[in-house]
Amino acid sequence: MDDGYRNTNLYQGGRETNQVSDDYRYQDGNYEGYAPNDGYYRGGDEPTHEEDAQSDVTEGHDEDDEVYEGEYQGIPHPDDIKAKQKNRAPAMDDEYRDRADLMAERMEDEEQLAHQYENIIEECGHGRFQWTLFFVLGLALMADGVELFVVGFVLPSAEKDMCLSSSNKGMLGLIVYLGMMVGAVMLGGLADKLGRKKCLIISLAINAAFAFLSSFVQGYGFFLFCRLISGLGIGGSLPIVFAYFSEFLSREKRGEHLSWLCMFWMIGGIFASAMAWSIIPHYGWGFSMGTKYHFHSWRVFVLVCSLPCIASLVALKFMPESPRFLLEMGKHDEAWMILKQVHDTNMRAKGEPERVFTVSYIKTPKQVDEFIEIQSSTGTWYQRWLVRITTVFKQVWDNVLYCLTAQYRMNTLMLAVVWFTMALSYYGLIVWFPDMIRYFQEEAYESRVKVFDEEEVSHFTFNFTLENQIHRNGEYRNDKFIGMKFKEVRFEDSLFEECYFEDVTSSETFFENCTIISTVFYNTDLYEHKFINCRLINTTFMKEKEGCHIDFEEDNDFLIYLVSFLGSLSVLPGNIISALLMDKIGRIKMIGGSMLISAVCCFFLFFGNSESAMIGWQCLFCGASIAAWNALDVITVELYPTDKRATAFGILNGLCKFGAILGNSIFASFVGITKVVPILLASSALVGGGLLALRLPETRDQVLM
Repeated sequence: MDDGYRNTNLYQGGRETNQVSDDYRYQDGNYEGYAPNDGYYRGGDEPTHEEDAQSDVTEGHDEDDEVYEGEYQGIPHPDDIKAKQKNRAPAMDDEYRDRADLMAERMEDEEQLAHQYENIIEECGHGRFQWTLFFVLGLALMADGVELFVVGFVLPSAEKDMCLSSSNKGMLGLIVYLGMMVGAVMLGGLADKLGRKKCLIISLAINAAFAFLSSFVQGYGFFLFCRLISGLGIGGSLPIVFAYFSEFLSREKRGEHLSWLCMFWMIGGIFASAMAWSIIPHYGWGFSMGTKYHFHSWRVFVLVCSLPCIASLVALKFMPESPRFLLEMGKHDEAWMILKQVHDTNMRAKGEPERVFTVSYIKTPKQVDEFIEIQSSTGTWYQRWLVRITTVFKQVWDNVLYCLTAQYRMNTLMLAVVWFTMALSYYGLIVWFPDMIRYFQEEAYESRVKVFDEEEVSHFTFNFTLENQIHRNGEYRNDKFIGMKFKEVRFEDSLFEECYFEDVTSSETFFENCTIISTVFYNTDLYEHKFINCRLINTTFMKEKEGCHIDFEEDNDFLIYLVSFLGSLSVLPGNIISALLMDKIGRIKMIGGSMLISAVCCFFLFFGNSESAMIGWQCLFCGASIAAWNALDVITVELYPTDKRATAFGILNGLCKFGAILGNSIFASFVGITKVVPILLASSALVGGGLLALRLPETRDQVLM
């Protein structure tokens, strides 16, 4: 072990082996004993016998040589004054030194800490503790994957349940990305000031609470708000998860195990697809309370999808804070105890419980930001909280600006372009694939339409379903339409005379240029907007159906779930390859190669002229692009120092979600118009981002700063 970890001056005599147990007692999460003010750990210095005897020779004085009231000491000697000023000089230097000098000293301390911390993590080993944290944080990442699929699965049902227009459906699809964009920047920045564990708990709690609440609300506006805040929470968890886990990994394990962690995003997609397939088509899996409150099966699905987040939230309560973050904050004792816990947990699992944690001293960087502690000790409680909040947000903003300083500006800008181009292409195509498959389905459906011209029907009762039909120039006299459904039916230039409609449900059904005479509509959903340029003579509408009506046979097609399931499963080979090769070929080659291969896959989309072809190309594209996502996560964690890591990741991930919003909007607008623009846009973005990624610095051999 390095000599720097054993300082014989720290522990005296026979107390060396018992120093930690005697002086550092952990009770209810707080450490009693020595609490250094300057961030440096000194151990258990004991007073000498000469100090014990000072009470006799310094009678009339306290420890700082201050005069007791009423005692005359005479005029002080000039040499005494100089000695006192000399003793106070170090404290005054720290108080009045230029901030740039303090920051330079802190950076030097951080560099020493980075190398020492790497050696400490290697001594702790990789074992049970890291694998436990792996699964706990994996559940949090799984919740992120689930959230991206939830809205897409429930939208066909929710649009009928809440009577959504096309614009409302589009807003519901984008609102989650908007929340994730804001949450990534805000909560990622706070994680560098308040702690990884604390901010991750806040993020998961926000997501779990509002995801759970969204399954019960009935109104569109409140449901939209709940999904927005839920997205804010899950967006904030993503940068924290990678920063948190990376700080428990050694350099040799970091790239591989962060890539394995990314697999939970795939598991989240598979879980969402399987649950949607199992729950949503079962209309009976719900209940109603009167005529206003309905809890349909799609709401049960939303409820079930919050379970990974809740499970991660509960498990996280038993995990410690990142010791690397605590050392940055100058909390040496807490960090030491956690590292000892990691070491002992792994050694016991390996069958070596007798192995002793040999580290006794860890370098802590110079603490610069003390304004919040000084101001919080004065004023009323709300003034103190106001100062705390404003100070923390000022520090977060300073971290954001720090990512654009000369040292990191070029790397930040290049990473921003790579993240954005990747998100624009990936999320745009992920939406475009299902829309194109649906477009092919609609084309095939329309090709099977049945046309009836000039039919005459009288005194007939329709009590069966009419689907995918066009009736032109027909005449219907004294007919009854009772307890039936119209699906994709159009009546054009037709006559209805003395007919009776009762308990009729319609979907995409319209009457155009029709004449309707002495006809009664009772308990139907044939509303006024479904009669286009029609003449209504002596016609009565009675007790119209209220609300919207779900037809699961039509809206919840097996193919929707199959496409999402296969798309999620297709990233498994890419995940395995990226995990095994991440530390061998490096992050840069992984990003560039994956993005360029994905761009080539885009050109094959020109040959996708059927549902099966589009599904195949979607799986190929997702499998090729996942390696770039994994490498981007790893290199973003490694390029920035500990006190800026989650902030930088949050900024870049927020920009990623902005690219997702643009990609969804742009690519969806070309469905059914042309394939050229989406394919060329996606491939060009991937080529440009991939080539730019090759100019980023390689980080596989560097320690975490």
